[in-house]
Amino acid sequence: MQVLSLARDRASPLNVLCLGAHSDDIEIGCGGTILHLAEQFPGCVLHWVVFSALGVRAAEAQRGAELFRGTTTSKGPVLMAFQDGSMPFAGAELKATFENLKAVSPDIIFTHNRKDAHQDHRLIAELTWNTFRDHFILEYEIPKYDGDLGQPNVFVPLEPKVFEKKIHYIMDAFQSQHSRRWFREETFLSLMRLRGMECNAPSGYAEAFYCRKIVL
Repeated sequence: MQVLSLARDRASPLNVLCLGAHSDDIEIGCGGTILHLAEQFPGCVLHWVVFSALGVRAAEAQRGAELFRGTTTSKGPVLMAFQDGSMPFAGAELKATFENLKAVSPDIIFTHNRKDAHQDHRLIAELTWNTFRDHFILEYEIPKYDGDLGQPNVFVPLEPKVFEKKIHYIMDAFQSQHSRRWFREETFLSLMRLRGMECNAPSGYAEAFYCRKIVL
Protein backbone atom coordinates (compact mmCIF):
# COMPACT_ATOMS: atom_id res chain seq x y z
CA MET A 1 0.00 0.00 0.00
CA GLN A 2 1.42 3.38 -1.04
CA VAL A 3 0.74 6.59 0.89
CA LEU A 4 0.30 9.80 -1.10
CA SER A 5 0.11 13.28 0.40
CA LEU A 6 -0.74 16.76 -0.85
CA ALA A 7 1.96 19.42 -0.48
CA ARG A 8 1.13 21.74 2.40
CA ASP A 9 3.47 24.47 1.18
CA ARG A 10 1.44 25.13 -1.95
CA ALA A 11 1.88 28.44 -3.75
CA SER A 12 -1.90 28.82 -4.04
CA PRO A 13 -4.84 27.67 -1.87
CA LEU A 14 -6.19 24.16 -2.36
CA ASN A 15 -9.26 24.44 -4.61
CA VAL A 16 -11.90 21.77 -3.91
CA LEU A 17 -15.14 21.11 -5.82
CA CYS A 18 -17.78 19.08 -3.94
CA LEU A 19 -20.67 17.70 -6.00
CA GLY A 20 -23.76 16.04 -4.54
CA ALA A 21 -26.95 14.92 -6.22
CA HIS A 22 -28.97 15.38 -3.01
CA SER A 23 -28.69 17.55 0.05
CA ASP A 24 -26.89 15.08 2.33
CA ASP A 25 -24.71 13.23 -0.20
CA ILE A 26 -21.54 15.29 0.15
CA GLU A 27 -21.64 15.17 3.94
CA ILE A 28 -22.23 11.41 4.07
CA GLY A 29 -19.80 10.53 1.28
CA CYS A 30 -16.81 12.75 2.03
CA GLY A 31 -17.66 14.92 5.04
CA GLY A 32 -14.80 13.56 7.13
CA THR A 33 -12.28 14.15 4.36
CA ILE A 34 -13.53 17.71 3.89
CA LEU A 35 -13.10 18.37 7.62
CA HIS A 36 -9.60 16.83 7.40
CA LEU A 37 -8.62 18.99 4.40
CA ALA A 38 -9.98 22.12 6.06
CA GLU A 39 -7.75 21.39 9.05
CA GLN A 40 -4.65 20.55 6.99
CA PHE A 41 -5.13 23.41 4.50
CA PRO A 42 -6.67 26.35 6.42
CA GLY A 43 -6.78 28.53 3.31
CA CYS A 44 -8.47 25.96 1.08
CA VAL A 45 -11.41 27.05 -1.07
CA LEU A 46 -14.52 24.83 -1.05
CA HIS A 47 -17.00 24.98 -3.94
CA TRP A 48 -20.21 23.25 -2.78
CA VAL A 49 -22.88 22.22 -5.32
CA VAL A 50 -26.09 20.31 -4.57
CA PHE A 51 -28.28 19.48 -7.56
CA SER A 52 -31.53 18.53 -5.78
CA ALA A 53 -32.37 20.76 -2.81
CA LEU A 54 -36.08 21.50 -2.57
CA GLY A 55 -38.19 22.76 0.33
CA VAL A 56 -36.90 21.78 3.75
CA ARG A 57 -34.05 19.90 2.06
CA ALA A 58 -32.69 23.21 0.76
CA ALA A 59 -32.48 24.60 4.28
CA GLU A 60 -30.80 21.39 5.42
CA ALA A 61 -28.28 21.57 2.57
CA GLN A 62 -27.45 25.14 3.59
CA ARG A 63 -26.99 24.05 7.19
CA GLY A 64 -24.82 21.08 6.24
CA ALA A 65 -22.54 23.19 4.08
CA GLU A 66 -22.14 25.79 6.82
CA LEU A 67 -21.18 23.17 9.40
CA PHE A 68 -18.69 21.26 7.28
CA ARG A 69 -16.94 24.17 5.60
CA GLY A 70 -16.11 25.79 8.95
CA THR A 71 -13.74 28.72 8.55
CA THR A 72 -12.54 27.81 5.06
CA THR A 73 -13.07 30.13 2.12
CA SER A 74 -16.31 28.86 0.61
CA LYS A 75 -18.11 29.34 -2.67
CA GLY A 76 -21.78 28.57 -2.21
CA PRO A 77 -23.44 26.37 -1.44
CA VAL A 78 -25.01 26.42 -4.88
CA LEU A 79 -28.43 24.79 -4.44
CA MET A 80 -30.38 23.64 -7.49
CA ALA A 81 -33.92 22.38 -7.94
CA PHE A 82 -33.62 19.24 -10.06
CA GLN A 83 -36.21 16.64 -9.06
CA ASP A 84 -34.95 13.82 -6.85
CA GLY A 85 -34.96 10.54 -8.79
CA SER A 86 -35.54 12.14 -12.19
CA MET A 87 -32.17 13.65 -13.12
CA PRO A 88 -31.55 11.36 -16.12
CA PHE A 89 -34.62 12.95 -17.74
CA ALA A 90 -33.05 16.40 -17.34
CA GLY A 91 -29.69 15.43 -18.80
CA ALA A 92 -29.33 18.31 -21.23
CA GLU A 93 -30.00 20.94 -18.57
CA LEU A 94 -27.63 19.22 -16.17
CA LYS A 95 -24.92 19.10 -18.81
CA ALA A 96 -25.23 22.86 -19.32
CA THR A 97 -24.89 23.35 -15.58
CA PHE A 98 -21.69 21.31 -15.54
CA GLU A 99 -20.23 23.38 -18.36
CA ASN A 100 -20.56 26.44 -16.14
CA LEU A 101 -18.60 24.65 -13.41
CA LYS A 102 -15.49 24.50 -15.60
CA ALA A 103 -14.60 27.99 -14.39
CA VAL A 104 -13.85 26.55 -10.95
CA SER A 105 -10.74 24.68 -12.19
CA PRO A 106 -10.43 22.59 -8.98
CA ASP A 107 -7.41 20.71 -7.65
CA ILE A 108 -9.68 17.97 -6.27
CA ILE A 109 -13.22 16.99 -7.20
CA PHE A 110 -15.45 14.89 -4.96
CA THR A 111 -18.35 13.26 -6.77
CA HIS A 112 -20.50 10.13 -6.79
CA ASN A 113 -19.32 6.67 -7.81
CA ARG A 114 -20.07 5.80 -11.44
CA LYS A 115 -21.34 2.35 -10.33
CA ASP A 116 -23.73 3.71 -7.71
CA ALA A 117 -27.15 2.04 -7.83
CA HIS A 118 -29.01 5.39 -7.66
CA GLN A 119 -29.67 6.83 -11.12
CA ASP A 120 -29.13 10.44 -10.00
CA HIS A 121 -25.78 9.56 -8.46
CA ARG A 122 -24.59 7.76 -11.59
CA LEU A 123 -25.50 10.68 -13.84
CA ILE A 124 -23.66 13.21 -11.69
CA ALA A 125 -20.59 10.95 -11.77
CA GLU A 126 -20.76 10.53 -15.54
CA LEU A 127 -21.13 14.26 -16.13
CA THR A 128 -18.21 14.95 -13.78
CA TRP A 129 -15.90 12.80 -15.89
CA ASN A 130 -17.36 14.14 -19.12
CA THR A 131 -16.72 17.74 -18.04
CA PHE A 132 -13.41 17.54 -16.15
CA ARG A 133 -10.81 15.71 -18.25
CA ASP A 134 -7.56 16.72 -16.54
CA HIS A 135 -8.51 16.81 -12.88
CA PHE A 136 -8.03 14.69 -9.77
CA ILE A 137 -11.45 13.08 -9.21
CA LEU A 138 -12.38 11.04 -6.15
CA GLU A 139 -15.70 9.17 -6.21
CA TYR A 140 -17.30 8.73 -2.79
CA GLU A 141 -19.72 6.05 -1.63
CA ILE A 142 -23.21 6.29 -0.14
CA PRO A 143 -24.60 3.35 1.89
CA LYS A 144 -28.12 2.38 0.82
CA TYR A 145 -30.79 -0.30 0.67
CA ASP A 146 -29.53 -1.48 -2.75
CA GLY A 147 -26.28 -2.82 -1.28
CA ASP A 148 -23.93 -1.42 -3.95
CA LEU A 149 -20.74 -1.00 -1.90
CA GLY A 150 -17.62 -2.11 -3.75
CA GLN A 151 -13.85 -2.17 -3.32
CA PRO A 152 -12.52 1.40 -3.14
CA ASN A 153 -8.85 2.06 -3.74
CA VAL A 154 -8.17 5.39 -1.99
CA PHE A 155 -8.48 5.81 1.77
CA VAL A 156 -8.38 8.84 4.07
CA PRO A 157 -7.75 7.84 7.72
CA LEU A 158 -9.77 9.98 10.14
CA GLU A 159 -8.94 10.95 13.70
CA PRO A 160 -11.68 10.45 16.33
CA LYS A 161 -12.37 14.18 16.60
CA VAL A 162 -12.99 14.26 12.84
CA PHE A 163 -15.27 11.26 12.35
CA GLU A 164 -17.19 12.09 15.52
CA LYS A 165 -17.72 15.64 14.29
CA LYS A 166 -18.85 14.31 10.89
CA ILE A 167 -21.56 12.16 12.46
CA HIS A 168 -22.68 14.93 14.82
CA TYR A 169 -22.97 17.42 11.95
CA ILE A 170 -24.93 14.99 9.75
CA MET A 171 -27.45 14.22 12.47
CA ASP A 172 -27.75 17.93 13.29
CA ALA A 173 -28.23 19.19 9.74
CA PHE A 174 -30.58 16.61 8.24
CA GLN A 175 -33.45 16.36 10.68
CA SER A 176 -35.95 15.38 7.98
CA GLN A 177 -34.08 12.12 7.39
CA HIS A 178 -34.21 10.83 10.96
CA SER A 179 -37.37 8.86 10.24
CA ARG A 180 -35.53 6.70 7.70
CA ARG A 181 -34.43 3.42 9.27
CA TRP A 182 -30.99 3.52 7.64
CA PHE A 183 -30.24 7.11 8.68
CA ARG A 184 -28.50 6.23 11.94
CA GLU A 185 -25.21 7.15 13.56
CA GLU A 186 -24.21 3.48 13.61
CA THR A 187 -24.69 3.21 9.82
CA PHE A 188 -22.16 5.94 9.11
CA LEU A 189 -19.82 4.83 11.87
CA SER A 190 -19.89 1.19 10.71
CA LEU A 191 -18.89 2.06 7.15
CA MET A 192 -16.01 4.23 8.33
CA ARG A 193 -14.92 1.43 10.69
CA LEU A 194 -14.91 -1.09 7.82
CA ARG A 195 -12.85 1.21 5.60
CA GLY A 196 -10.53 2.01 8.50
CA MET A 197 -9.88 -1.70 8.96
CA GLU A 198 -9.16 -2.11 5.24
CA CYS A 199 -6.50 0.62 5.22
CA ASN A 200 -5.13 -0.09 8.70
CA ALA A 201 -5.99 3.43 9.89
CA PRO A 202 -4.38 4.29 13.26
CA SER A 203 -7.78 5.28 14.69
CA GLY A 204 -9.54 2.34 13.04
CA TYR A 205 -11.76 4.69 10.98
CA ALA A 206 -11.51 6.10 7.47
CA GLU A 207 -13.43 7.27 4.42
CA ALA A 208 -12.87 5.54 1.10
CA PHE A 209 -13.01 6.59 -2.53
CA TYR A 210 -12.70 5.28 -6.06
CA CYS A 211 -9.95 6.89 -8.11
CA ARG A 212 -9.89 5.83 -11.76
CA LYS A 213 -6.94 7.90 -13.00
CA ILE A 214 -3.82 9.31 -11.37
CA VAL A 215 -1.08 11.02 -13.35
CA LEU A 216 2.24 11.43 -11.53
